[in-house]
Amino acid sequence: MSFDPAPDPQLTILIAGANGMLGRDLQAVLAETSHTVTALGRDALDITDLDAVRAASAGHDVIINAAAYTKVDDAESDEDTAYAINATGAGNLATAAAENGAMLVQVSTDYVFDGTATTPYAETEPVNPVSAYGRTKAEGERLALENNPGRTHIVRTAWIYGEHGSNFVKTMLRLGRERDTVSVVTDQVGQPTWTVDLARRIVELVEADAPAGIYHGTNSGEASWFDFTREIFRLSGLDPDNVLPTDSATFVRPAPRPAYSVLGHDAWGRAGFSPMRPWKESLAEAIATTSIAKS
Repeated sequence: MSFDPAPDPQLTILIAGANGMLGRDLQAVLAETSHTVTALGRDALDITDLDAVRAASAGHDVIINAAAYTKVDDAESDEDTAYAINATGAGNLATAAAENGAMLVQVSTDYVFDGTATTPYAETEPVNPVSAYGRTKAEGERLALENNPGRTHIVRTAWIYGEHGSNFVKTMLRLGRERDTVSVVTDQVGQPTWTVDLARRIVELVEADAPAGIYHGTNSGEASWFDFTREIFRLSGLDPDNVLPTDSATFVRPAPRPAYSVLGHDAWGRAGFSPMRPWKESLAEAIATTSIAKS
């Protein structure tokens, strides 16, 4: 069945994790709407505290959970902390949402999959995380869906970058200015995703009161980290030939990285939306219109 998005004129929206890269872009996108927004960072809302979550959530139509423990390597030796934020925190927000009859948007990750696929992961594909971070995010999905059934929207994203906070684009541009060459892996493939595009899509999803379920919030197309870096250099006036290919064996880390993180977008079509635009278009706009290239 097709779904015809019809925006709600005004909503009361709570953003948890509002000071992060996505949280700040959510605030900027929502500032252009008529919605009433409460934006709480980690210092103002501890999502692992159910009583605090209940108090903060009262009176809101929508809760967007952009809070997360994202230190992928650290999670391997500190899974309890990652679990508290990524799983317990998500479950708490879902519980509060259910008590308020609110929609929950739970931002998740490609790391819930094992990265061994060769075609895009469908939203219906069973999860199979192979890292502590992935396990805690998968559990967060489960608790969010279980604690707020019928009103939870899981939005999985990957390879995000933006103007605010540290990210791959900023790192590669810094290295490109500091070094003659930069070595980047060719054997990890995914979808570079601009947080502005992701924030816009989440707001569209909320305004349309789209069907609950799992969506993949990534820009379209695919690239290796090597491909991504060459395009970053090209758009920023650096020489793409200074980006040299290597493989994952060169960069051994505590947490395994998915070799294939391309996510399918069929759920958007079922909900009446087009997939998010190609990643190259988004990257070009991000570099041309924000301070990301100057950071």
